[in-house]
Amino acid sequence: MSIGLFFSGQGAQTVGMGKSLYEHSEIAQSLYDQANEILGWDLKEISFEGPDEALTETKVCQPALYVHGYAVFSILKDQGKLPNIVAATGLSLGELTALASAEVFDFATGLQLVAKRGELMQLACENTTGSMASLIGGSKEAAELLCKEHDLDMANLNCPGQIVVSGSIEGVEKVVAAAKPAGFKLAKQLNVAGAYHSRLMQSAADEYEHFLEDFEFKRPSFAVYTNTTGKSISDPDAIKAALVKQITSSVLFEDCIRNSHDEQGVTQFVECGVAKVIAGLVRRTNKEWPVISIQEFEEIPESL
Repeated sequence: MSIGLFFSGQGAQTVGMGKSLYEHSEIAQSLYDQANEILGWDLKEISFEGPDEALTETKVCQPALYVHGYAVFSILKDQGKLPNIVAATGLSLGELTALASAEVFDFATGLQLVAKRGELMQLACENTTGSMASLIGGSKEAAELLCKEHDLDMANLNCPGQIVVSGSIEGVEKVVAAAKPAGFKLAKQLNVAGAYHSRLMQSAADEYEHFLEDFEFKRPSFAVYTNTTGKSISDPDAIKAALVKQITSSVLFEDCIRNSHDEQGVTQFVECGVAKVIAGLVRRTNKEWPVISIQEFEEIPESL
């Protein structure tokens, strides 16, 4: 069996995430306790008990998702249930969790990287007036044309027929109104704090580039696919550059899914994450590819 790992991105978070892991696993307990010390605030309390408004904040949900995903991965690995990992990727933020799983940096370093990313992105949101919209059932070409007409950016190409656009609130509202005449079945403005993966995040990318200079990255122990190109990446400096670029660039997640399967011969995808979001994207990409999603401790399988 050749295993491909997936890790959650922002938006998947839900109050209660990680609680069952903490209650039943010493590994998860250690990671969450360590996270509280590194962050200087109570990640456990917000992850396990909420409130939802606090967990949804960018500076909170990004570390919360990182720690949860890495905890699921660590439990599976400790139990010997990941015997042959050949690939990993993540949705936006989840790319950092994927890199940690591949030993590009350790858990503590990754948490520092994620926390800073969340802080900078939240600040960029507060200093701009942006939004995002999901377009369902149309073509990439039609989405590109709408973005050009209304000065928006393509934020996510998640799976066939699902595209997210990002930019000014006015532009997003106009695209939502114009989507059905352009051939989309559905268009919905998203309840988000800002225009992620757009040029409105440039200030966060600039600051993050300087922040990453002080950290040492290693080559991954298995293939990791970057959202910026949908291709595997291994050079440490290139990984840093991709993490910076990813903040403002399109997330080519469908390409990450397809290429990790086709190039690495993945026979079992495992989502270490919340709400089965990525498992749904995999099934919409190719319903024949086996994928399981693990959020709670009781969902850990006897074997893969």
